[in-house]
Amino acid sequence: MMKKIKYILPAVMTVIFFSCSQLEPEIENNNTFKRVLNDPNWTDGLLINGYSALPYNDNNPFPWDEVATDDAVNNQPTNNFRRMSNGNWTSSNNPEDTWTSCNRGIMYINEFLSLVDTVNFYNEDPLRNMLYRFRLSGEAYALRGALKYYLLRNHGGISTDGTLLGTPIYNEFSKNSADFNKPRDTFEDCVNSANADFDKALSMLPYDYRTLGSTDEIPDILSELKTGTPDQLQKNLNAYNIVFGNAQRQRISGRIALAFQVRLALLHASPAFNLTNDVNLWKKVADLASKLLKGVTLDPQGNHYFSAKDIIDNCTVDNDLSEFVWRRVKRNSNNMESANFPPSLQGQGQINPTQNFVDAFPMANGYPITNSASGYNPQYPYNGRDPRFYLTVIYNGCAFKNLIYTYINSGIDALNFSQTATRTGYYLRKFLRDDVLVGDVTNTKFHLEPFIRYTEIFLTYAEAANEAYGPEGDPNGLGYNAKSIIGDIRKRAGITSSDPYLASITTKEAMRTMIQNERRLELCFEGFRFWDLRRWKSPLVTQTVKGIRIVSSGAYTIFDVEPRSYQDYMMYGPIPYSEILKYKFIQNNGW
Repeated sequence: MMKKIKYILPAVMTVIFFSCSQLEPEIENNNTFKRVLNDPNWTDGLLINGYSALPYNDNNPFPWDEVATDDAVNNQPTNNFRRMSNGNWTSSNNPEDTWTSCNRGIMYINEFLSLVDTVNFYNEDPLRNMLYRFRLSGEAYALRGALKYYLLRNHGGISTDGTLLGTPIYNEFSKNSADFNKPRDTFEDCVNSANADFDKALSMLPYDYRTLGSTDEIPDILSELKTGTPDQLQKNLNAYNIVFGNAQRQRISGRIALAFQVRLALLHASPAFNLTNDVNLWKKVADLASKLLKGVTLDPQGNHYFSAKDIIDNCTVDNDLSEFVWRRVKRNSNNMESANFPPSLQGQGQINPTQNFVDAFPMANGYPITNSASGYNPQYPYNGRDPRFYLTVIYNGCAFKNLIYTYINSGIDALNFSQTATRTGYYLRKFLRDDVLVGDVTNTKFHLEPFIRYTEIFLTYAEAANEAYGPEGDPNGLGYNAKSIIGDIRKRAGITSSDPYLASITTKEAMRTMIQNERRLELCFEGFRFWDLRRWKSPLVTQTVKGIRIVSSGAYTIFDVEPRSYQDYMMYGPIPYSEILKYKFIQNNGW
C-alpha cells in the first residue's frame, strides 16, 4: 500500500482581527497596517482565520445534525437541530448557516492574497521567502475553494423563477461595503470559481508535506529547485524541507485540496443540483476520485478507527492510519462521553439512534432484514447483525462498561425515564471509549477525529461510477468498479465473504440503493446524512422517526418518536434573512 501522509488542522490561533460587519475584516485598532506588512506572523494570522472558518465544531469535528434526520434524535428540548427538524427551520433560525463564517473567512483570505507578495516571511534567505509565499498562497486558494464549497452546499438553491443559484463570488479584498452589494451568482459560476481555486492550489502545493532526502524528489511544481551546483542543490533541498517538510503536515496540502474538489464535484453531479441529469458530471466525479485513490487500498482498520483503543493511543502523525486524508490531532478529552454516555454511566445520553437507523443494518450474511433469506428474527432483533451495528449502537442488554438496559422500568437508562434517558430505546456508541470516566470521578483519553476519510472517497467513487457506468463498469481499466468497492467495504465490515445479496445486485437502481445505505452506515454521525438526503432529493427527509418500546418479557413495540416537519423546498438551505434585508438577495424558493 502506498504510504499516505495525513494532516491535522492546527489549533485555531487567537483571532487577531475583529469584524464590524459580517464580511469586512478590519485590523484591530491597536495594530497598524504597516505591522501586518512587516510581521509575517500577523499576516499568517489572516490565513489562519481562513482555517478557523471551516465548519468544524470546537468540541468535536461533527455537527451532530444527524438528530435532524431519520438516523437519530436528541433528548435535549433546546437542541437547535431538534427544534429545526420539528418545524422551526427558518431563514432567521438556521443551525446549518455557514454564510457569515465562510464569507468572513473568504474575506480574510482575499486580504491575505492581496498582501502575500509584499511580505517578507524570511529576510535572511530570498529563496526561503519565495517558497513561503508560494506555499501560503496555495493554502489560501485551497481554503477559499473549500469555503465556497460549504457555501454552495448549505445555501445554494433554486429561486422562485427556477434558476439554480449559488452565492455571491468574492475574489477580491475590499473594505468598501458597497462592493458586497452584488447579486448571487449562478450555481454553475460558483462551481467554476471554486474549481479555479482548487486548480490554482494544486499548481502550488505539494501533494503531501514531507521531508525529502534529495532534490530529485522535489515535485515538478518547483522543478527549478532541481538544477544547479551541488552546493546550490543542497541549499535548495534545505529550504524546501523547512517550508514543505514534515513540520508543515498540519497545513492544507494538494491531497486535501483534491479531496475537497471531489466533494464539490459530487455535489454538482447530485440530483438536487444536476437538473438536466448530465452523466458527464458523474464521470467527472469518478475521474477526480480515481486520482485521489491512485495507489490507495481500503484500510483494513478504517471502520473502527474510533473504537480500537490500541490504534488510537499509538497513532501519531508519523504512525497514522491510512484511513485518514485529513484529521485533527488526537485529543485528550471526555467531551463526547460526557454528552452521550447513558445516565447510568453519568452521561447525558444526548444522541439517540432511531429504529429507522437500526433497521438499515443488514444481517451478518449481508441480506437486509426485510429479505426472507436474511434469517432475521424479530423476537431477537439484535442477534446476528452486521458487526458495524455493535460498534455504533448501545441497545437493550448491550455490554458497554456495564450491561445497559433500556426496557420499561429497568432503571435510569430506560426509555423516557428522565430528560437524559433515551427517547428511542437506543444510545450512541460510536466514538465513545469505555475506559473514560465522567461524572463524580473523571478522566480523559485520546480520540481520533477525522475531517476527511478515504472510506468517504471510495464511497464517492462507487456512487459516481454506478451513475456513469453501471454497477460493474470500468471503462478506464482501473481494476475496480462500484460493485467491487462496496464488496470490499462490506467484507471489511465483517459481512460473509461470499455476500450473496451483493452478488444478486445487477441494476443501477438497486446498486444506487445499496451504495446510499452503505454510505449511511459507514459515515454515520460524521455530518453527512443531513446533506446527503438533500442532494439525493430523498423522500426520507420527511420520514417520521421511530423508536422501540421493550417490556421485561421481551415484547417489542415500534412507536413514533417525532415527525420530521420539512417542506419540499427545504431540500435547499436558505439565505440568511438578515442578508436578504441588507443586500436584497434573491431568496431560495419557499423561504
